[in-house]
Amino acid sequence: MNNEQKDVSRRNFLAKTTMAAGSLGVASLLTTEVSGATDNENRRPDADKVAIVTGSSRGIGAAIARRLAAQGYKVTVNCVVNRDLAKNVVREIKEKGGEAIWLQADVRDPKAVSELFDLTDKTFGGVDVVVNNAGVMKLSPFASMTDEDFDYVINTNVKGGFNVLREAARRVRDQGRIISTSSSITLLKTETYGPYAASKAALQIYSSALAKELAGRQISVNTIAPGVVNTTLFTDGKTEEQIKTFAQKTPHGRIGEPEDIAEVVSALCSSPCSWINGETIFANGGLV
Repeated sequence: MNNEQKDVSRRNFLAKTTMAAGSLGVASLLTTEVSGATDNENRRPDADKVAIVTGSSRGIGAAIARRLAAQGYKVTVNCVVNRDLAKNVVREIKEKGGEAIWLQADVRDPKAVSELFDLTDKTFGGVDVVVNNAGVMKLSPFASMTDEDFDYVINTNVKGGFNVLREAARRVRDQGRIISTSSSITLLKTETYGPYAASKAALQIYSSALAKELAGRQISVNTIAPGVVNTTLFTDGKTEEQIKTFAQKTPHGRIGEPEDIAEVVSALCSSPCSWINGETIFANGGLV
């Protein structure tokens, strides 16, 4: 090989080496940028915020607890008797990197509700969101409903709902959220649902009034009114054919899932939805 050929080879080698180094530099830069994006994506938007979800051992409440935990909320899961189910919800949240505790408290008891907030405050340092979800349903024509069943519905849904909202009004931090779970039955007014529908209508009135009472604190207070949702509260005592009939009444051709309702609650808790206040959101797939 003559000197001229050696110079060409050397230039080619240097050029290829420079190109390779440049490629490595670009690759390194891309890796750094992608890693940074991944870190940002993994950051939970509501980290350090705290939520209490009453009646959250199963069904809609459990779905809400899981959804808020996925956003970064530290969550208090509440139950009355279903302790094992509440523990499972907490376990699921922790397995996905969230923080949660479970506490047993009957919303009909004002002292128990106060202690629910006390223990949440002691554990997590405050409360930003309260989802007033605990509720019961007893169905019967007026003529055959017992005093015991009527009192059970009213004491849990109306009085219990008040107990939770009263404590929330005292404890939720400024710019927080207070959300109650009502029902679209307040519009349907179906037979045998009278006392239950009345108890759920009370929650809608509570929210509208409380939103005005908390003026100046930037706390949004709303109610969500699900339609037919695939929970034991709806499905128990119904045949597959009856459930199918309800599904056919919605434009989407299905009944709701607990996660559908949890997504609406998640949206109401977000900053862009802070302007929604004192409202009832009917999340029923177009049923009514």
